Amino acid sequence: MNKINQFTAIVLAADRATGDPVATKAGVACKAFAPIYGTPMIIRVLDALEASDMVKTIIVCGPPKSALPGCPELERRIASGRVSWLPNLDSPSRSANSGLAHIDQNAPVLLTTADHALLTSPIVRYFLGESQKAGSDATVGVVKYEDVAAAFPGAKRTVIRLQDGGVCGCNLYAFINSRGRGLVSFWQRAEDLRKRPWLLIGQTFGFKAVFLYLLGLLTLARGLKAVTARTGIEVQPVFLPFPQAGVDVDKVEDMLLVESVLAGAMPLAQEKTDSPDPFP
Repeated sequence: MNKINQFTAIVLAADRATGDPVATKAGVACKAFAPIYGTPMIIRVLDALEASDMVKTIIVCGPPKSALPGCPELERRIASGRVSWLPNLDSPSRSANSGLAHIDQNAPVLLTTADHALLTSPIVRYFLGESQKAGSDATVGVVKYEDVAAAFPGAKRTVIRLQDGGVCGCNLYAFINSRGRGLVSFWQRAEDLRKRPWLLIGQTFGFKAVFLYLLGLLTLARGLKAVTARTGIEVQPVFLPFPQAGVDVDKVEDMLLVESVLAGAMPLAQEKTDSPDPFP
């Protein structure tokens, strides 16, 4: 088994489209460089990964080379070899696959994003530790929506509503083995079909899972089993006891929320002492 401190991290750092509202509001070349309580978001993410002591190598995919002078600290880390940089491709999944192509097939990989401004080393350690214990090919980090809503009242988050409760994604994915990496190719096919929604739904989860979801009968376990059935990749969720893991910066309102948390106006949610409920 791979040692627990041998993960390679890929950080997706390019904007999805020109004119990102967060970048525009902050007056920076790309969203990843937006200062959050005085520190660029991407530097906060890199610091959390390094401080976890579970990540040996970090690859940043994007932003374009021409934008790098907009974040001198990132430039310094790239120049020193502390971080490796790769140009982003035309979609997040293709950028992720580009990063994976530069990593040994036997190395476990953590995939995250540069807009995860509340990411901390305890979150990284918890997620990677539980991912190693899961016994699956890949894991995905999630938090219960009820925990996010309690920690950040009024904050609007994307919720996947399931029979066993709503969950929020955390932009944290672990590929434990080479088979798990196939999940990115699955993600790429989904991106390619984004303008054909019904075909996307059918090919991603299968129509049985879609009907269960529409009827309010889909559980997280059934949803992930549908992915396994279509890909041959065993995926398990890792429930994170950190509500802030479910907050990323997609909108200006998110940036203001995160700044208020880091400034102490809204207390940063502490790790819950009780263990997350196992999924059914």
